[in-house]
Amino acid sequence: MHNCYRFRGLYSFLSAILMLMLAVPQPTLAQKEKKKSRKAIKAEAQARQTLIQRLQTHASILASDSLEGRRTGTPGEAKAVDYLVGVYRQMQIPAATSLGNYIQPFSIDEGKLPADKSYLKISDKPLQWGEDFFTPAFSAEKKVSATTAVAILEHNSPWWINITDTVAANTNNPHFLWDGWLRSTAEAAAQKGATAVVLYQTSGDMAFAYNPKDRAPQLAIPVWVVTPAGCRKAGINMEAAPYLEGNVAFAPKTRTGHNVVAWLDNGAPMTLVLGAHLDHLGYGEDENSRHTGAPAIHNGADDNASGTSALLELARLLKQKGSKSYNYLFTHFSGEELGLFGSKYLAEHLPAEAKNINYMMNMDMVGRLDKTSPTLTIGGLGTSPAWGSLIPTAAQSGITYKIDSSGTGPSDHTSFYRKDIPVLFFFTGLHTDYHKPSDDANLLNYEGMATIVGLLQQIIDNSATNGKLAFAKTREQSMGTARFKVSLGIMPDYTFSGTGVKADGVIDNRPGQKAGMQTGDIILQLGDYLITGMDTYMEALSRFNKGDKTRITVKRANEVKELGIEF
Repeated sequence: MHNCYRFRGLYSFLSAILMLMLAVPQPTLAQKEKKKSRKAIKAEAQARQTLIQRLQTHASILASDSLEGRRTGTPGEAKAVDYLVGVYRQMQIPAATSLGNYIQPFSIDEGKLPADKSYLKISDKPLQWGEDFFTPAFSAEKKVSATTAVAILEHNSPWWINITDTVAANTNNPHFLWDGWLRSTAEAAAQKGATAVVLYQTSGDMAFAYNPKDRAPQLAIPVWVVTPAGCRKAGINMEAAPYLEGNVAFAPKTRTGHNVVAWLDNGAPMTLVLGAHLDHLGYGEDENSRHTGAPAIHNGADDNASGTSALLELARLLKQKGSKSYNYLFTHFSGEELGLFGSKYLAEHLPAEAKNINYMMNMDMVGRLDKTSPTLTIGGLGTSPAWGSLIPTAAQSGITYKIDSSGTGPSDHTSFYRKDIPVLFFFTGLHTDYHKPSDDANLLNYEGMATIVGLLQQIIDNSATNGKLAFAKTREQSMGTARFKVSLGIMPDYTFSGTGVKADGVIDNRPGQKAGMQTGDIILQLGDYLITGMDTYMEALSRFNKGDKTRITVKRANEVKELGIEF
């Protein structure tokens, strides 16, 4: 699951009514079984045990060390994809014809890296990219050859700017924005006639690091940042007139993720989308782990080998004895942990066969149903008025249900809610192993997973006579983190690759909405801070306190607007 799922406790009227309905005593399993023959009861028990064993097999394979955490775009993800494709083939559930096969690739823009022809020499001494220097992502891509005095900032020549004192003075300054200062310093030099800028630090700890995700527009001149190690290697001093030779060139940094999509065609007029994400954190390379030790495999058994395994077995059951009133699109998303990349791509590139979608159901972390006090959270109740009657009639005896009405949250159902499709989200709760290497398969409650699979199948069967479910808008679920004292109240579009931060949703009665922000707005500046991407957005947001007033600049379509905002 992407970030942490936080339930606000502010339930809608629908949710309150639903809780009352769930509280009405349902016929117990024992009462139902009195009407069944012993042979039928034995067959059901055997089928359930087989289901549990299959769930355990799937999860044990998907959460094994050999898959190395199923990080998007890695060999571990490829192994997971191959396994899922093999299971669907064994079940004789085909791929969608319009996709060509089970695997739907999608690209993740991760910014840019230096190209092979990018280099820097000072006084004929070649410097090593990363160790001795780097070129900020906003640098122009140009070649420079010139001899210039370090101490003289001449018009129409490269400028050498010693940043050592500035770094020393602001090392412990929590209000100093390093990336913003670096860019503004280089930009000011360009405006005063510099043809290139070398910012060099002769001593101390290096304050800057290359940020491949910096989406700031490129300057008109090349820029290099030389580290203390690079200064020592090149022998830079204030009296020297070194010969500068360098070239700035970038190459796009992309990662390819892979969704797995299977299609069960019953010739029905409507389609259901049933989903779970297959990816996890790998070794924690994307800085989304809660682990603080040495790099380790994050097997992600609950998150989300549990939902992936449950979806496989739900597909098996629906093929064997599911309602023929629907076609079924079984979707295993990658890139969820990076920001719902795979589900958003699929929602925008659905197979041609998947027409007239009735609703979408998503399982993310369904493996830890508590054995002593089983509690299942169901989200999305407010996305259709039909859920209020369909879910109580399918409720499993002995389980407590927590209800959340919102159609959004940090998981893949959000991508379909954004397409005005009713959604449901199933979740057994957070735990101390969340986003840690300790989330292993031996900790899963496979009986509980089997119960949840049965619940989804029952909801599907119950909805078959309801026709097309009406869609309803709900409140937005915030995905902010506790590190900030304030928030704008927006849902960032993590797949946006342009300059700024795009609002994929705006939460009612929060600062952004009150200021006049709209879904689709691109934040370009917050107060004095330029916003070039998520990094600079989070950095800027951390500088504000409750009650602060400032201005926010957004791009809406082709118009730039400045709005007043109060946190």
